[in-house]
Amino acid sequence: MASGGGSITKTLVWILMGMLILGLGGFGVTNLSGSVRSIGTVGEQEISIDKYARALQEEMRAFEAQTGQSMTFQKAREFGIDQAVLARLIAATALDHETTRIGLSMGDANLREQIVDIGAFQGANGSFDREAYKFALEQAGLTETDFERDLRLETARTLLQSAVMQGASLPDTYADTIIGFAAERRDFVWATLEAADLDAPLPTPSTEQLRSYYEANEDQFTTPPSKRITYALLTPEMLIDSVELPEEDLRREYKAREDTYIRPERRLVERLAFPDTEAARAALDAIKAGESTFESIVEERGISLSDIDLGDVTRGDLGDAAEAVFNGEAGSVVGPAQTNLGPALFRINGVLEAQETSFEDARPELREALAADRARRMIETRMEEVDNLLAGGATLEELRSETGMEVGEIVWNETVDSGIAAYAAFDEAAAEITAEDYPEVKMLDDGGIFALRLDENLPASVQPFDTVRDAAAEGWRNRESIARLKAQAEALLPDLASGAGAAELGVTLVEETGITRNRFIQNTPEDMVSTVFEMQTGKARLVTGQDRVAIVRLDAVRGPDETSQQVKQMRARLNQQAGDALAQDLYAAFADAIRARAGLTLNQEAINAVHNNFQ
Repeated sequence: MASGGGSITKTLVWILMGMLILGLGGFGVTNLSGSVRSIGTVGEQEISIDKYARALQEEMRAFEAQTGQSMTFQKAREFGIDQAVLARLIAATALDHETTRIGLSMGDANLREQIVDIGAFQGANGSFDREAYKFALEQAGLTETDFERDLRLETARTLLQSAVMQGASLPDTYADTIIGFAAERRDFVWATLEAADLDAPLPTPSTEQLRSYYEANEDQFTTPPSKRITYALLTPEMLIDSVELPEEDLRREYKAREDTYIRPERRLVERLAFPDTEAARAALDAIKAGESTFESIVEERGISLSDIDLGDVTRGDLGDAAEAVFNGEAGSVVGPAQTNLGPALFRINGVLEAQETSFEDARPELREALAADRARRMIETRMEEVDNLLAGGATLEELRSETGMEVGEIVWNETVDSGIAAYAAFDEAAAEITAEDYPEVKMLDDGGIFALRLDENLPASVQPFDTVRDAAAEGWRNRESIARLKAQAEALLPDLASGAGAAELGVTLVEETGITRNRFIQNTPEDMVSTVFEMQTGKARLVTGQDRVAIVRLDAVRGPDETSQQVKQMRARLNQQAGDALAQDLYAAFADAIRARAGLTLNQEAINAVHNNFQ
């Protein structure tokens, strides 16, 4: 059957065209040679080799754009990108098979209408240009037949996919249950006791008491397995002082950064456009007369302040409106002024004065930036020299005299985070190094280089008592303090549960209302709120923290506040997420059912050929 194109919006068409033209042709994948045209089939629908290769490269480029990291094919396989792309193409091909089976397609008239509307295929006069059409497809590596077939398939597939996924939603019980848990509220009172609240000062511990604590808590005084490592290090900071920078280079950099150092006056403004000057003037008169406000007029238009916020702008950004805006005062509304959106009112939210930093004032910053950059390049040139010296058998100590690298020693374990261990690259190398490894030069995030050698593996060991006596004393005092505070607090619990107030208890009581389980209350034990949500109304509990204890009484259990904007947003988000997840599951199940019925075959040799093209 034929399906009208009216249900496919122009926005969808643009998305499809972007995928087909930019996605398929924009990354330079050339057609794979050979007689094999597909990597597999679903029913009678083929998954072409070129489509798989392009989709794979597009996914890798998207990963690079998101993370800023280069993506090799080996890394792509480790992340499962190849399998994800293949699964997606199989699902899409399954839908193509089904649309063909049931006769769902786009009519010729609708196909023509969508093609001629695509800007990439239009000439200078804005109408369809067959030469532009042909050229754009050639650039994408497509023939007209291939493109029109893909467009028909994509449109039919989208219709079928929408029919499967449209309106998927879970019952309200789903959101009610989660919100009932996450947004449930508690009213309670609490008080904390810490060392200063002890009935009597702690005694000074004897040596025997400290030794007893030390022996009972050896794990607190045990160093983890460590590595004694010698390293050679060269960083840009070590070279900066030796970098010579000609005056003309600094002035050239100042000129390049002129926008940073010379900033014109700017205004923080919001722009509200109107259909005509009369409407804009009437709105301004109402604001000046106190009959309305800028905010209420924005709200009446069905938009928010964030929709009209221009941020900070210069005179050049505002065109004809510049005079009105830059002659106005902060907090005022000015206009109407003509803009590319029509007559508009501007609210001035702030004035940012012009700023100019002279070359002399900017010199230290310029020198630091340029010197650091040149120091990094100097290190890059030395890196090969260091690598060759190490390959020739030079020791790390010899690198000091040969290259000027700093040589040092560190006892490293996963808890060390100072000095060279502050570098993630060093931490990673130190964790992996073995006694059999030879030193090799590696890069640091700041452009520095280092090499390291494992000298000794140090087993976990208990530190001598005399070394950690102060730490043992601190631990003993904390333990004794908590034990005595617990005894004091437990004596207060019966009176707190019976409703006694601060005066009777001799503590400062804090009252909390409407607290949800994800709240954290400062200066209380970490798990106090979670403890409250385990309690029964009218009961009192003791909660122990690291350096204090708390007493708490639960006064009321209340359900979610359905009038809260946060709860409304949570419910909408849950319904949206649940609906999306259900729709995706329906789509996957539908595609799997089609694939099972139609049959799936994959040509592993063809898939391997595509993969080899990426090596």
